Amino acid sequence: MKDPSYVATFRSGELEARVKGLIESLASCDLCPRRCRVNRLEDERGFCRTGRQAVFSSFGPHFGEEDPLVGRGGSGTIFFTHCNLLCNFCQNYDISHEGAGQEIEPEGLARVMLNLQDQGCHNINFVSPSHVIVQILEALPMAIEGGLRIPLVYNTGGYDLPETIRRLEGVVDIYMPDVKFSDGVVAEELAEAPDYPLICRQALSEMHRQVGDLCLNEAGVAWKGLLIRHLVMPDHLAGTEETFTWIAGHLSTNTYINVMDQYRPCGTVQGHPSLSRRITGGEYEEALQIARRCGLHRLDQRRALQIFRR
Repeated sequence: MKDPSYVATFRSGELEARVKGLIESLASCDLCPRRCRVNRLEDERGFCRTGRQAVFSSFGPHFGEEDPLVGRGGSGTIFFTHCNLLCNFCQNYDISHEGAGQEIEPEGLARVMLNLQDQGCHNINFVSPSHVIVQILEALPMAIEGGLRIPLVYNTGGYDLPETIRRLEGVVDIYMPDVKFSDGVVAEELAEAPDYPLICRQALSEMHRQVGDLCLNEAGVAWKGLLIRHLVMPDHLAGTEETFTWIAGHLSTNTYINVMDQYRPCGTVQGHPSLSRRITGGEYEEALQIARRCGLHRLDQRRALQIFRR
């Protein structure tokens, strides 16, 4: 298999130029839709509560991701601490909201990537990377020089500026965004992000322009493309029908989608009229029917952990 796209970007000198420009952007950070304008070079903290260095909570081969990422060797996940979205129902609340984790220098992050490759992982899966793309790209040249040659996965909540995503062209091989909400009122209530639906759709369009539909090798392992996650939520709060209709009409009916059924009450949603319960089997089956009705046929076949539904 040919080298991932980031190798050519590195050899051309373009990666170094982008890293330099991105570092300068931290002086008045505007890399995500929050545009906090804090000076992260001086370790000031904005909405994501991340200063100059990235913070991570854990790393290792992950076998619970989508089949095209897992293969035989697992997906090499690196879980970054904090988030630029902070949904109040987050299932990793201790990491995203409470800040469980430790700072890591670029050299350390490069070593983590190489360690995951050495363990046989099929890819490097950056979980919640939107607020640390500078730190990821700082570490990447060292990892490449150390022999990194597996695809990079940008595993995001979907709240990414399209202009920032453009700066990742030729670096990221697989984009894996969530599409959480199609209604700005819901997005404001649950994530303080009323512009989420518009921003997310703009970002997905840019991601798809760069990498296209998900491509698999002869072993069924992804090496390039777009993979979308959509978490079905109680009482249609995620706007599933609107989401799938948009994907089919504006991206491709060949888009690979994981329709996720593992919503459970987490974070601060206890007492919420809709979010205090798991989804029902009927709600999940309805979501699958909507996807098929929209012409979306590449649905992840691996079912989530069996959950109790009432």
